[in-house]
Amino acid sequence: MSQNTSKTRELTYTALAAALVFVTTYLIRIPNPATGGYEHLGDCMIFLSVLLLGRKNGAIAGGIGGALSDLLAGAPHYIIPTFICKYGMAWIMGTIIKDRESSAKAQLSGSVLGGLFQVAGYTLFKVFWYDPKIAVVSIPGNLIQTAFGIAGFFLVARALSAKRVGIIRRELNH
Repeated sequence: MSQNTSKTRELTYTALAAALVFVTTYLIRIPNPATGGYEHLGDCMIFLSVLLLGRKNGAIAGGIGGALSDLLAGAPHYIIPTFICKYGMAWIMGTIIKDRESSAKAQLSGSVLGGLFQVAGYTLFKVFWYDPKIAVVSIPGNLIQTAFGIAGFFLVARALSAKRVGIIRRELNH
């Protein structure tokens, strides 16, 4: 396979992952009136993107998909914080798991630490954008969102790695 074909495939998979992050973030939203933001299930797809595409491309997909959702959801002030928080969350997970064959323990550690980074990042943003009280009140919702994202990730990842499907074990040819 030529280098151009490989790069095109990598870009295509990253764009597809960003679209999946966007759809799972944008379509399944629980509004948070206190901050103008919302809770969602997009973190599941971000964690899955890291597992399938690796640290760099998973982080790009997570950052772009999440930020695009904020843009179209009418929360443009969240675009940059979301890109930073989602990119950082995915980068941390990718640094810990290293590859597709990582153990469930490494995947759990990576997703939890990445998720904690995300919660801390959004909390810090809200301290400066809104008020420290609003920032603190939003922490439980962000933790719940992260926990659902991790649980969803493990369910989907296990389903995709089952012997009859085998997507995670199979090379994506890039």
